[in-house]
Amino acid sequence: MVFNWFRRQFNKEEAEEQDTPPEAEAEQDAPGEVSDDAGETSEAEDYRSWAETAFQKIQERQQETTAETVAPEVEAKSSSADEVIASPDVEAESSVVAEVTPEVGSEPAPEATPTTAEIEEIDAVTPEVASSPEPIAATPAPVAKTESPSPTSPPAQPSPSDLQFDEGFLWSAEVLAAQGRRPEEVSVEEISWLQKLRQGLGKTRRGLANQLKSVVGQGPLNADAVMEIESLLLQADVGISATDKLIEALQTKVREETLPPDAAIAYLKEIMQNILDAPTQKNYSPNFAPKREGMNIWLMTGVNGAGKTTTIGKLAHISKESGYACLIAAADTFRAAAVEQVKVWGQRSNVDVIANPGQNTDPAAVVFDAITAAQKRNIDLLLVDTAGRLQNKKNLMDELNKVRRIVSKKAPDAHIESLLVLDATLGQNGLRQAQVFSEAAELTGVVLTKLDGSAKGGVALAVVQELGLPIRFIGAGEGITDLRPFSSYEFVEALLST
Repeated sequence: MVFNWFRRQFNKEEAEEQDTPPEAEAEQDAPGEVSDDAGETSEAEDYRSWAETAFQKIQERQQETTAETVAPEVEAKSSSADEVIASPDVEAESSVVAEVTPEVGSEPAPEATPTTAEIEEIDAVTPEVASSPEPIAATPAPVAKTESPSPTSPPAQPSPSDLQFDEGFLWSAEVLAAQGRRPEEVSVEEISWLQKLRQGLGKTRRGLANQLKSVVGQGPLNADAVMEIESLLLQADVGISATDKLIEALQTKVREETLPPDAAIAYLKEIMQNILDAPTQKNYSPNFAPKREGMNIWLMTGVNGAGKTTTIGKLAHISKESGYACLIAAADTFRAAAVEQVKVWGQRSNVDVIANPGQNTDPAAVVFDAITAAQKRNIDLLLVDTAGRLQNKKNLMDELNKVRRIVSKKAPDAHIESLLVLDATLGQNGLRQAQVFSEAAELTGVVLTKLDGSAKGGVALAVVQELGLPIRFIGAGEGITDLRPFSSYEFVEALLST
């Protein structure tokens, strides 16, 4: 079964609809009231039991997959061994020979001649000649489709043998269990991604969570405590607006009741998650995935160096792994070697790229022909790589407007999304171009990249609070699998878990 990363979206409402989460089961089994310490111990034991079951299920699925892979090979060897038997009279003798010298069974049978095998092998590796999209009269030069990428080894996928039943696995399992997941539903890819996310936000967490916990555990917030919390949040690049909102909510809560450190951190997590989910509660859909009916066109915009082209390659990989037919339009004709770079990512993700062989050609023409090719091939998702630009480059911003008009005119029924790629390491500096990009490209979401190794992971809160746009994907690594759909719950847990 294809694992659809686009549909891996969970929230509190969905978790509450599940039959019985681990903590609820503990409450039902308890004969009477128990102390807080006993309750916490019981809950921890339930999560550990859940994690052990999930780990066992992952191993069982891996063993089943291995058995399915080995079975055809065993049958093929058995079939070859049977063909060695010449007649019923020597059946016993042949059987003994086969047991002593199994290599005899590897001799080619008369029916399967080497010539036939060679022909089949040649047919298997001969690439299909894909037709280029029809040239468009309005374009300065016909856009040529790249050749089908040569067979490349698939990206290394995590396997249960790579996983350790350690603290990282337990944390990842607890995050999934808290969202209402069942042990048999958990995949090794999910566990590996959560571990990468938590590791990527490690610098931010070490500089924020522990210090916040010590401050909020001192009782009602006074002026000095407020200033200290504000400083910590700003250092993590949470932003002034989001910081003010967090502090105000904390002050109100602490005036009502005295919160122990753990309870204060839990409340802070809740406020952060509400901020991150605010756009999807108002103007944007919480579920972000290519629609199966009709074509989807995603425009990728952003400044140079933000990871835009790399993000396109990773999105193409997610699309293929999730069962969508995908195509890439190399419309960044302004930057040197940009087209070649996106072709490399197309080969890695096994997705075709539509490009113009010329230099400094009209990007709108490339997009026009890419849409034509996508319509002919019944493509589900067309990813458009646009030129990196600054907000003060009026000619490039006008060009972006032109691309958007071409998309709307050529594919009026397509589901269009415009995503801004932001580099998390730039923090507040990366937000200054966003308003101009929003006006030119009609942005519908943000992709936050390079979260790994950054001490400014709090910029996600600033992005949502100041732009009013939802975060759709986050990147926490350089590998092709290190970009995943954004989950506010998972992000906050990775940011503030202690």
